[in-house]
Amino acid sequence: MNEYLINFIEDMRKKELSNNTIQAYKRDISKFNKFISKRKEKVEEIDIVSIMDYVQALKKEGSANSSIIRNLVSIRGFYKYLIKIGKTNENPLINYEVPKNKRNIPEILSVEEVDKLLSAPDLSTSKGVRDRAMLEIMYAAGIKVSELLTLSIFDISTKLSYIKCKGSKNKERIIPIGSYAVNCLNGYLKIRNRINLNNSNLLFFNLRGGKMTRQGFWKIVKEYATESGINKRIDSYTLRHSFAVHLLQNGADMKSVQELLGHNSIATTQIYSGISKQSKIVDVYKSAHPRA
Repeated sequence: MNEYLINFIEDMRKKELSNNTIQAYKRDISKFNKFISKRKEKVEEIDIVSIMDYVQALKKEGSANSSIIRNLVSIRGFYKYLIKIGKTNENPLINYEVPKNKRNIPEILSVEEVDKLLSAPDLSTSKGVRDRAMLEIMYAAGIKVSELLTLSIFDISTKLSYIKCKGSKNKERIIPIGSYAVNCLNGYLKIRNRINLNNSNLLFFNLRGGKMTRQGFWKIVKEYATESGINKRIDSYTLRHSFAVHLLQNGADMKSVQELLGHNSIATTQIYSGISKQSKIVDVYKSAHPRA
């Protein structure tokens, strides 16, 4: 199994999948391997009954529906690979109906709440200047956390007001940023060398000079959300979601928002359209109803 998994991971690298995706596949299949090993089953002989038992085991340990779906997708991809290299003849998930994932509507901040959140860092400290620049870039460009944390100093131009980032499959996109983000970025660049202890080319890093983790960024967002008194369910992607909805509310077309977000399909972007329309209806009601 280990040899199959190593070769499968290498095959995915050739397809230029993101490192996060590859690591997720690796974790899921390793976990599945432990399950079938305890049952003394061989990976080449797994059938639909074993898959059903595995799903039940995941449910018993409290795995979320989204996690179970991701596990099944990983296993299905792994068996497609085993069929391709001639190690098995049938995919055990071929007749197994993978449950549908109910997509939660993301929480959106109002423009006023965004202002509160972005104004929370203390600009008298190096940490505060860095944090403000990170939050401003996140909202100005609507990029993912992984994209934010892999930006290098060569990926920005404060003079031309844009950043350059790589999304899935290393697809590069150029995103304009506004004057607020540019000003905060310029302020950060003035003090960046003070905390760049490892002479890194990364734009942002932790206070020890190392690469910041997604968990580290999440703690920053959570800290300032609490400080700002925002009583909404906020995560690391809230600013990205708010970016998309605010653009649509102010007249941006769906195709442009799709390109800015780096979505492969416009269907992924359309969820924000529904949120935008809902917000407009609420605003109209509040302004028009005599007892609103």
